[in-house]
Amino acid sequence: MKKFIQFILSIAVISALASSCDNLLKPESPSTYDTETVFANYNLAEGAIFGITEAFCIDKSYRNRFLPWYGYNTDIEWYNTYNPGGDQGKSDIGIYNCLPSNGQLNEAEGCYTLMYTAIERANLAIEGLRKYGNVEADANMAYLLGEALTLRAMVYYDLCKAWGDVPARFEPVTSETTYLPKSSREVIFKQILGDLDEAINYLPYPNKAAATRRSDRISKVFAEGLYARIALMASGYALRPAEGMVGTHDLGSVCLPYDAELAKSVLYPKALDYLKDAINNGGCHLDPDYEAYWKRQNAKQNLAFDGETLYVIPFGDKRGQWNNYFALRVDGNTKYNTYSSARGGAAGPLPYLWWKYDERDVRRDLTCANYRWNAAEDGYAPTGIANWYFAKYRFDWQNDPASSADDGIKPVVMRYSDVLLMAAEIENELNGPTADAKRWLAEVRRRAFRGNEEAAEDYVNAIGGKEAFFNAIVDERALEFCGEFLRKADLIRWNMLKSKMDQAKSELRALRDHSGAYANLPEDIYYQFDEATEKLTIYGFRPGENTKPKGNWKVSKGYYSKVADDSGKDTGLYDKRIDGIYEHGDQMEWYMYWPIFSNQINSSVNKLVNDYYYE
Repeated sequence: MKKFIQFILSIAVISALASSCDNLLKPESPSTYDTETVFANYNLAEGAIFGITEAFCIDKSYRNRFLPWYGYNTDIEWYNTYNPGGDQGKSDIGIYNCLPSNGQLNEAEGCYTLMYTAIERANLAIEGLRKYGNVEADANMAYLLGEALTLRAMVYYDLCKAWGDVPARFEPVTSETTYLPKSSREVIFKQILGDLDEAINYLPYPNKAAATRRSDRISKVFAEGLYARIALMASGYALRPAEGMVGTHDLGSVCLPYDAELAKSVLYPKALDYLKDAINNGGCHLDPDYEAYWKRQNAKQNLAFDGETLYVIPFGDKRGQWNNYFALRVDGNTKYNTYSSARGGAAGPLPYLWWKYDERDVRRDLTCANYRWNAAEDGYAPTGIANWYFAKYRFDWQNDPASSADDGIKPVVMRYSDVLLMAAEIENELNGPTADAKRWLAEVRRRAFRGNEEAAEDYVNAIGGKEAFFNAIVDERALEFCGEFLRKADLIRWNMLKSKMDQAKSELRALRDHSGAYANLPEDIYYQFDEATEKLTIYGFRPGENTKPKGNWKVSKGYYSKVADDSGKDTGLYDKRIDGIYEHGDQMEWYMYWPIFSNQINSSVNKLVNDYYYE
């Protein structure tokens, strides 16, 4: 109870200090005494840090706007509904036609505004801790400063990932700074990388302090991984206005950064040093059982550091809608979902991805599920070739039924496997496929091939030069992180966004038409559901499974090639669905970022404008 009162008190003080939610400033500043009271006291200052993450949980913030809508379509993930111009603009977000008037994201108090609420709270906390926290002498207060700096860096990374160039606010709002134009993201990258350089010195390794025993608090390893993640983006390709032309309606071009301080040769060595420290000293490890890992994440109650989870969005147990959007779909009320509506499956893996996994890869069936819970049949049933779901998120793995749209799942921001694969990528870029680079890739691969570890080792050892190893990293990140929505930012920084999505179109057509790698697939699939074990078995996904198996099986005729249901409605891999993976043809890369939305532009007193092709 004492902790709760302290939290509420600190939020009240932060609310008095902050005004960014409504972009209004009170003429009086809160007293120095009030600010000192908060940031000279550990418990109150910790509550102020909680105020930063509380902004993630507000309606239309990370909870049900940013997390559900950023990250697809890519070459491995897509929005499962195709309805351009309809469904409140949801389809348009996925197909790179997210305009300033988008019906889902153009909101006065939308995710863009609420992310700046989190930044304002972080700015206030950073300023207060520097002034009153005695961080030079008090390691606990220094930890809070490191946490605030890291959280601010994370939010700015997400802003730049979604919008490109945005206003740079690194001090609390004043009457002179109420309205700011966009800054070059390169200015922001340099600031937050410097902030992380400082923060890393203040943060303990996971499990080495009371706070870092939990995955919803910031640790040194997460900050080191975040530095590397930002460095990879900052030094990579992206759509940028011409140098010096941010905020002038400049059309831009896809290019590397202009600032020499953001070159790979500058950022990669330090990023690799941080990743090596995380690997050698951070006390992290992969869960040997990939399925057990995801079952634990769906159970949602245990936030103790588990070796692999480096940070989660700290939604409460009745807050957040991750599974509501992304879990294996359930239609109607079931014992796992007491909420009346169908849930899950808003997005899923692209239909061909299942066949890209090795038969022995344990990640395949946890990433790609071509079935859903059908309440009418009281069991699982196939869903048709066009609609696949992520099986690493499941209502039946939660430790309590979901009774509302909020399910309490804490989305994973970073896992240790990302640290390993980022280290392997950067090492290869700097030094080629060295023994270290191969060892880090092999560690991820061995877990994926549990029981067949020798095959994983053989695969890694057979990789030849630098380019081949880079391509292996590109593939491995797809297989490891599908459904975690890292891919879009990866493809952008590699300058592969359009080329990989064009490859995806070709793969989808080949799957539908039984050509290329899919030439020997059968026409029909057969399936049966075991009520006792609640297991669905599907026969017909492998070459050679051409005849009906013995026993009581249901059949789906023309499973791959059927493009319409019995009423004539388009349902399968029809041409418009495949081509509609992105809009704007050869110009799709000009729409890789979301625009600043009309509500924010209209309330900015002409300070904000859209670059690229949105105006």
